Amino acid sequence: MCDECGCGDVDHTHEHDHDHPHGHSHPHDHPHSHDDDHQHTHDDSLVLSVREKVLSRNAELAARNRAWLAERGVTAINLISAPGTGKTFLLERTLERLQGKIGCAVITGDQQTDNDAKRLEGKGATVRQIETQSACHLEAQRVGDLFEEVIGDDTKLLFIENVGNLVCPTAFDLGEHFKVALLSVTEGEDKPVKYPSLFSLAPVAILTKIDLLPHLDFDMEACRENLRKIHPGMFVFELSAKTGDGMDAWIEYLQKLV
Repeated sequence: MCDECGCGDVDHTHEHDHDHPHGHSHPHDHPHSHDDDHQHTHDDSLVLSVREKVLSRNAELAARNRAWLAERGVTAINLISAPGTGKTFLLERTLERLQGKIGCAVITGDQQTDNDAKRLEGKGATVRQIETQSACHLEAQRVGDLFEEVIGDDTKLLFIENVGNLVCPTAFDLGEHFKVALLSVTEGEDKPVKYPSLFSLAPVAILTKIDLLPHLDFDMEACRENLRKIHPGMFVFELSAKTGDGMDAWIEYLQKLV
């Protein structure tokens, strides 16, 4: 999974834009005589310690990001979903609808390539891509580092398209005003109860690809009930970015944010 946040192996590597000098560059083998139980306990504690430190530092930077955005009157929305839910396509159609009406900016994250950024160019918004490499989520520092580049004097909405993952992006605050959880009808109506952390935190959910419903065995009412169970009072949009069905309500919601 992720070499950066502690959800992967203990022996992890950090990818940064600056060099970290070290006193030595060669590996050392340290033989241990501990039994297996001790080793597992030690490794588990190390993973927890690393994760706690990373999350704590990230929270500090997220608070800084949030204050920076608030000073400039920018509302940031963190879009989180599994891969293939249609985040980028929804953003394409959203930017097209808002072009000339609301100043928008986009920061999009993937482990590799700038394909999504290329798709979003030319739609009236400044777009920047973050390649996270080994990380399975965006983090506050790298997002905040791009604010000066993407946010102009007329920017009112910042869309942050997170890496396709339902777990780690949920834990990492980026300084956004709120999270939006996306779920496509091809994924199954029980996704909210399988991944309750995201759906309990996000005040807004979007059910995408509803144009495919006639071809699927998807229980829409069961999905709605699962969302209500996990997050009572959640705003839920049901739409198809392809056909445009349901897009008006989403666009009106965004316009009311500014």
